Amino acid sequence: MVKICCIGAGYVGGPTMAVIALKCPAIEVAVVDISVARIAAWNSNQLPIYEPGLEDIVKQCRGKNLFFSTEVEKHVSEADIIFVSVNTPTKTRGLGAGKAADLTYWESAARMIADVSMNDKIVVEKSTVPVKTAEAIEKILTHNSKGIKYQILSNPEFLAEGTAIQDLFNPDRVLIGGRDTLEGQKAIQALKEVYAHWVPEDNIICTNLWSAELSKLAANAFLAQRISSVNAMSALCEATGADVTQVSHAVGKDTRIGPKFLNASVGFGGSCFQKDILNLVYICECNGLIEVANYWKQVIKVNDYQKNRFVNRIVSSMFNTVSGKKIAILGFAFKKDTGDTRETPANDVCKGLLGDNAHLSIYDPQVTEDQIQKDLSMNKLEWDHPIHLQPMSPTVMKQLNVVWDAYEATKGAHGLCLLTEWDEFKTLDFKKIYDNMQKPAFVFDGRNIVDVQKLREIGFIVYSIGKPLDGWLKDMPAVA
Repeated sequence: MVKICCIGAGYVGGPTMAVIALKCPAIEVAVVDISVARIAAWNSNQLPIYEPGLEDIVKQCRGKNLFFSTEVEKHVSEADIIFVSVNTPTKTRGLGAGKAADLTYWESAARMIADVSMNDKIVVEKSTVPVKTAEAIEKILTHNSKGIKYQILSNPEFLAEGTAIQDLFNPDRVLIGGRDTLEGQKAIQALKEVYAHWVPEDNIICTNLWSAELSKLAANAFLAQRISSVNAMSALCEATGADVTQVSHAVGKDTRIGPKFLNASVGFGGSCFQKDILNLVYICECNGLIEVANYWKQVIKVNDYQKNRFVNRIVSSMFNTVSGKKIAILGFAFKKDTGDTRETPANDVCKGLLGDNAHLSIYDPQVTEDQIQKDLSMNKLEWDHPIHLQPMSPTVMKQLNVVWDAYEATKGAHGLCLLTEWDEFKTLDFKKIYDNMQKPAFVFDGRNIVDVQKLREIGFIVYSIGKPLDGWLKDMPAVA
């Protein structure tokens, strides 16, 4: 029986291995992690991550050919194929701080693999890593090989949170990069055979190592660029009276462009986009490609600009101060159908409002109070370190209240911010909400999910990104 081990039981490792176990019943899959709490959660009825469809798969396979364990060295030693899906946070100090990926956890995993391996292994990069990481890992393994042969493959993930299981079931492509040697091609074939249990062969692309590593960064950069492009247009729409929804619909009808990732919003979030672009910028700078680096930097600058613009709209609309005012925050996850808060725009918006002494009442159907408190008390880039290295007890903020009901969040509020596009927010009784809010009652829609006209008829003053401005908001500055 082929044995697969995945180091790292996070958003990538857990779902990917669960689907491999489901689709390949003849393969034994072990997911290992040094976090006792995380592994305990994977073995419980309350999984550590929320992803539609994941729980059913885990329950179906767990204990049969899918195992979650803290016995890292044991499972690594026994495995034929080792996926490495550890954190690759952005460096916060030293060379490349604020841009380069920190490969500390990757290097530590590689050295552990070399220490415990007793037979030849295929080691698969699953984390998003800088170009040439495979070469560095190869050197560590080779210099500590004790006669054991290792083949390094790059197999980047292209999952979208909220649809990860469907993405794994029906991927646009599976990308496998490896060495152009006989052993390298054999390793590619071995991994290809795993995916071939359910993925059509035409959808499995084989490249060299460097192309596979760069393709992941490039894909995320292109997607983030589209979001920043439409968000830049949203600012122009507000200034001119155009409607960004109509503009993006017209642009998306061009078959060369297409409609995806053209929804204006408060900004992009998630664990990958910003981190991967910063990584790309650093690689460009290291190779002397300063103009290219500056081009990609601008994607992040526009994203930050959009979040700042949103906060400034809120403050300027509410008589230029939110001090002491209750603001309801609906949605804290970076997108719907996930509990993931990494790089969520809601974090920056909330911090901006707290900085002006607002009182926040937050509701998100999938994010816990502890997570929200932790996110708001962490410094930028700290979130991507393993959980056991993050601050243990968040600073409890007096200006912050986390509730489990949208109506409770909005009761007595001066303003309401929609920051995640959860479906339940589209069907709220806004008349009931209006009646229980302070007047004038403001709605700031960061996801363009409400019917602006209907809300104005109820009596709300509404700001919706990229839409023609409410009379109240005209002549008020969007940027401080």
